[in-house]
Amino acid sequence: MKRLYFLIGSQDLYGDETLKQAQNDGYEMASFLNEKLSDTVEVKPLPIIRNSNEAFDACATVNIDKECVGVIMWMHTFSPAKMWIRALQSLQKPMLHLHTQYNEKLPYSSIDMDFMNLNQSAHGDREFGFICTRLNINREVVVGYYKNESVIEKIKQFASVVKTIDFSKGMRVAMFGNNMRDVAVTDGDRVESEIHFGWNVNYYGIGDLVDIINDVTDAEIDAKLNEYNSLYEMDTDNFESVKEQAKYEVALEKFLEKNNISAFTDTFEDLHGLRQLPGLAVQNIMKNGVGFGPEGDYKTSALGAVLSKMAEGRKGATGFTEDYTYDLTDGEELELASHMLEVSPVFAETKPKIQVHPLSIGGKEAPARLVFDGIKGEGIAVSLVDMGNRFRLICAKIELVKQPEEMPKLPVARLMWKLKPDFKTGAAAWIYAGGAHHAVVSTCLTVDDIRLFAKFTDTELVVIDENTDLVTFEQNLKMLDVIAK
Repeated sequence: MKRLYFLIGSQDLYGDETLKQAQNDGYEMASFLNEKLSDTVEVKPLPIIRNSNEAFDACATVNIDKECVGVIMWMHTFSPAKMWIRALQSLQKPMLHLHTQYNEKLPYSSIDMDFMNLNQSAHGDREFGFICTRLNINREVVVGYYKNESVIEKIKQFASVVKTIDFSKGMRVAMFGNNMRDVAVTDGDRVESEIHFGWNVNYYGIGDLVDIINDVTDAEIDAKLNEYNSLYEMDTDNFESVKEQAKYEVALEKFLEKNNISAFTDTFEDLHGLRQLPGLAVQNIMKNGVGFGPEGDYKTSALGAVLSKMAEGRKGATGFTEDYTYDLTDGEELELASHMLEVSPVFAETKPKIQVHPLSIGGKEAPARLVFDGIKGEGIAVSLVDMGNRFRLICAKIELVKQPEEMPKLPVARLMWKLKPDFKTGAAAWIYAGGAHHAVVSTCLTVDDIRLFAKFTDTELVVIDENTDLVTFEQNLKMLDVIAK
């Protein structure tokens, strides 16, 4: 299991008795947090840290442990910050600075200097905070009594995000074909993607997949068809198209497993050897957390896998979609998001239907796909774009809503949402920020999750929410450009 180390800061000054008590208190706190976070990470304490060498050795332990995804720092007593400089300069794992106390309440009638000398987080953590700021250390500061549910939830969120970052490092992404011709926003620097996020993005010829497709057995196809029948409503007589998609999915699963790939892209402009564009096949794969981006959009594909990983265990849905068209009724504006095939069934409000319809582009057979209306609820839309000299994450708050009317002739899955703070501001801000038409939408992740991910990957973040003002927003974008130069 992935783990967080719990480091307890102090110094030699206080004597053995105080230090022993401080360590025991810290161990008890770590044990409590370990129990509360047992479904996410292990929390493991290290012996109390009294000097520079011990601080450095503790961070070395953290760094070399492959199962460690982050560290919790807490100063039980005063801990002079110079003793932390070398250690913090060496630290390679994300840090949560927990500003708390062992005791919740002051023992007003009995408090003495012994109690004061032991319970000094109020200024010990400030001393530690200064040196982190002086060294420009990215960290998350969580304040409050460690047993409070709000504090536990913050720590759990940190654990979830840093586990995701650990997953991101070395994640493999496959590109069948390149990005759609002449399209700008889906392109990007794949070398820099690996340097920055750890994504190993590589091209694979579609023929590599076709060879596997041609070897898929009837028994494998039948097993996949049984899965479809258990999950979806068969709303077509064109079973050959459905079988073709089943064959593609079996082959894709084999390819992804063999090559340890967590996300992939394809493009309708490169389908040599395929009778159809993968539709139903891709949709069904995505429900298992595999990232996907169409038209060679490797960034959205990778981001989809990363955010799906982050969302594990949470109630809601996460996956790819695309801004498509609007209802511009004044004051009641809605966005209709979809794609020509590939919207994940995790967004389905009701049981999806398998239908077969012609595809107007690509020059291939009519592919089977899942058709459904989307879920409702609060959510976020996240886009990752390459600005040339840095990556930018755009995160917009949205409200997914029920479609006002049925759309019986629309042969694709669809989501509908309202932009925040309002349509004109939200759409303009997204465009000013350079947000793509492809996005990862989630109803279980929050802006705060994306903020943490951006912080610990050192990625520029732009947020569009109920407080967005376009004048201020544009000024902030200009400032980001100046900082990045």
